Amino acid sequence: MRAVIFDGQTVRVVEDAPAPVAANGEALIRPTLLTIGPSDIAVASGATSFQGTMGHLFVGMVDVVESKSHEHLVGQRVVGSVNVVRSDAPLARKGLGQHAPDRQVLGLHERNGCFADCFTLPAANLVAVPADISDDQAVLTSLVAEALHASRITRIEGKPFVTIIGDGVVALLCAQIMTTMNASVRLLGEQPERFGLCEKWGVKHRAISDVGLRHDQDIVIETTGTATGIERAFGMVRPRGRVVLKQEVIPTPSSHAGAQGPALMPIVMNELEVVGARCGTPSEALAYMAHQPVDVYSLVSRRMHLRDAREAIAVAASPTGLCVLLEP
Repeated sequence: MRAVIFDGQTVRVVEDAPAPVAANGEALIRPTLLTIGPSDIAVASGATSFQGTMGHLFVGMVDVVESKSHEHLVGQRVVGSVNVVRSDAPLARKGLGQHAPDRQVLGLHERNGCFADCFTLPAANLVAVPADISDDQAVLTSLVAEALHASRITRIEGKPFVTIIGDGVVALLCAQIMTTMNASVRLLGEQPERFGLCEKWGVKHRAISDVGLRHDQDIVIETTGTATGIERAFGMVRPRGRVVLKQEVIPTPSSHAGAQGPALMPIVMNELEVVGARCGTPSEALAYMAHQPVDVYSLVSRRMHLRDAREAIAVAASPTGLCVLLEP
C-alpha cells in the first residue's frame, strides 16, 4: 500500500509498504481526510525519535473490526484517540491511560500512523462521527479536543482576563472556545494575516512584540512550546494567577547540551499555579462541535494530496501553512 514514511533522515512516500492487518480488538481504517499537526512537523524535522508511518490526525471509514463488541463500527465514519494503552495498565484503571508510560501513540511513538491507504487502531479508541459533522470538521477533532481541554482545565470565575500566546491552530481554537466562557480573551501572535480570523470571531488580538510584561493577566495559555513563550507567560500573569502550558517544549535540531530552558523562579516568587494540558477526548470534542459553533473552515490554508505529503509538510511548517489538509 501507499504510506508516508519517516526513516530517521527524510520523509518518503512509498507505494509498497506492507498493508496492516487488524489484530484482535483492533479496527482497520481507511482514511478519508487527514491533516498535518505540529507533532508531525516535529517528526519530519527530526526533533522527535519516531521512525515509521507518519500521521495521527484523521477521519476515516472502518473496513474491518476484530472485536465482536465493536462490530457496529464497520462501515462507520470515525475519529479516534491516538493513545494506545493496555486496558490493564495501572494508570488506565484510574482513567489516566493517556499518561501511561508504556503507551503507544499513533504516528508518533512506537505505532505506525494514519498517513497511509489504511491503518489500525484499537476499536475501543474509535468514536463514530455524527452525520451533521463534515470531514473538514471531524479531521480536526483531536485539535478541538486539545483546545477544549486546555480551556476547561482552567477555572473561569467572574470575567477573568485571559491571554493566549501563539497563533497556531490550537491557539486559535482556544481563543474561539474561551470567548464563549465569560472571559475577556486576547490572542498574541506573530503572523498578522491570522489576526483577521480573530476579528472575524470577535477576539482581541495584538502582535506579541507590542505587549509588555505587566503581570496583570488572570490566566495565560501558552501554546508555542518555546522557552521564550513560557517566560513571557510568567511575565504576563498576575501573582497567584494561572499559566496553562499547552505544548510540550520540543527540542529543535539545533538544540545542544547545556541549552537553557525557561527561568522558573517566577513560579516561586509570584506563587503561580502552572498546569499542563495535553490531550482531550474525541467524544467530548464531537459533542461540543455538534452543539456549539466552531469555525474550523477558516483555519484551512491548503488542500493537497497524500502523494504530495513531503511538499505538504513543508507548507504546513511555513508561516502561511496554518492547517494543511491531505486527501487520500
